[in-house]
Amino acid sequence: MFLKTLAMAAQPVAEGGGTASGSPLQFMPIILMVAIFYFVMIRPQRRREKERKAMISAVKTGQRVLLSSGIIGEVGTVKEKTILIQIAEKTRIEVLKSAVSQIIEKGDAIEEIKA
Repeated sequence: MFLKTLAMAAQPVAEGGGTASGSPLQFMPIILMVAIFYFVMIRPQRRREKERKAMISAVKTGQRVLLSSGIIGEVGTVKEKTILIQIAEKTRIEVLKSAVSQIIEKGDAIEEIKA
């Protein structure tokens, strides 16, 4: 009995309902979901990252910056991967460029800074 059941299960499906002869329309919902995911999630994230890299590469001496830790300071020296920030008189720290979250314009008040 068991061997007969295995033999019946191993027989190929002769009708058109098999998975090997599926139409390309079966995959349209999956393709559509991938396309929506790309335009809603991946593309905007790449654009934001591109803008962030451009902002970090544009950091110059004398600008005020907001670091990701919440520290606000003035850029003293710009090196290849780090910058020297003066946070108080005679107090300087060296941070990675990637720690810069925003460049603060001269007239901006602290309340106007984006969170």
